Amino acid sequence: MQSVDSTLSPNRRERQSFERRERLFRAAMELFARKGFAETTVEDITNAADLGKGTFFNYFPSKEHILLAFGEMQLAKLKAAFEEMRNANVPVPVFMRSLGARMTQEPMRNPAIIRILLQAFLTDSSVREPMLNLQNRVIAIHTEMIRIGQSRGEIRNDLPPEVIAHVFRQTIFGTLLIWTLHADSTLLSRMEDSFEVLWSGLAPRFTPAPDSAVP
Repeated sequence: MQSVDSTLSPNRRERQSFERRERLFRAAMELFARKGFAETTVEDITNAADLGKGTFFNYFPSKEHILLAFGEMQLAKLKAAFEEMRNANVPVPVFMRSLGARMTQEPMRNPAIIRILLQAFLTDSSVREPMLNLQNRVIAIHTEMIRIGQSRGEIRNDLPPEVIAHVFRQTIFGTLLIWTLHADSTLLSRMEDSFEVLWSGLAPRFTPAPDSAVP
């Protein structure tokens, strides 16, 4: 006898698969925030998602990979925003300012997750290596963003784009880290303030032309 899944159209199977993964992901996010990461078991997650325990491992090798999924989700948002900027020829400084609102939506919805993610990144070796790989992909996008801004004369070009990209990323990371101590509604304003200070160092450097009247 065929299983129900095997008789479904590919599109419907894909939709059901996505919905199950999303249920597991959201259930885990809520439990991590409420119970803590270490105290939450895979069985807790599947019970909350109303799915069988074995189903979890069809989508995530371990509960640590839920945290990586969150990082991948944020990376996907960044990629989409970057492509939108490049296709619409949006000035890089304008785009950088818009990143605050775009990238703080999920952290604001679930502040405890950022704290858990940072803790896991700093202490859990099973999370650290893949998270470093993810961060390298984030830095690659930021580097290309800076390179485009430099080519347009929108960002100072006396420093390598990689250096500026790392400083930009460190600013975001540090702002998130400090915000997790409060986990209040100030994340977006903190990001905007950080960018305003950072921009004073990113703005193009203009060298005055020599005064031809001076002998």
